[in-house]
Amino acid sequence: MPVSYHCAAATDVPPETLYRMLWLRLRVFVVEQRAAYPELDGRDIEPGAELMWASDGDEVLSTLRILADPTEMRIGRVATDAAARGRGIAAELMRRAVARCEEREPGVPIVLDAQSQLADWYARFGFEVSGPAFSEDDIPHVPMRRPAGGG
Repeated sequence: MPVSYHCAAATDVPPETLYRMLWLRLRVFVVEQRAAYPELDGRDIEPGAELMWASDGDEVLSTLRILADPTEMRIGRVATDAAARGRGIAAELMRRAVARCEEREPGVPIVLDAQSQLADWYARFGFEVSGPAFSEDDIPHVPMRRPAGGG
């Protein structure tokens, strides 16, 4: 079955799919990366928040969320199943997320907090490091910004 890509508010995602997305995030961030933090932070259900995911049938391969912050769009919680990495699935999902942010709020920058080892990967989509490195749950991160209108 070919990979399909989706975007919806959390309230519009079928419950089983939402469960699979959240389970993937927990597996990647909490189990694999050993980051003990409140993964479910309430932001997924904020007005204007959207979840995006790539799936193969019922299997969620990659997921992320888009948040509408007051002066910028924010992409976060980018997670890809270990078995799906290296296939371009997350890259296509990120391209679609950038396009969705630009569609929703043209002329507004897009920001994210990248794990430092992934900064070059995000740079492929026009993101630039925009501030000093910081640690979140003992994982080095850098803030990144994609200027309004592209990178």
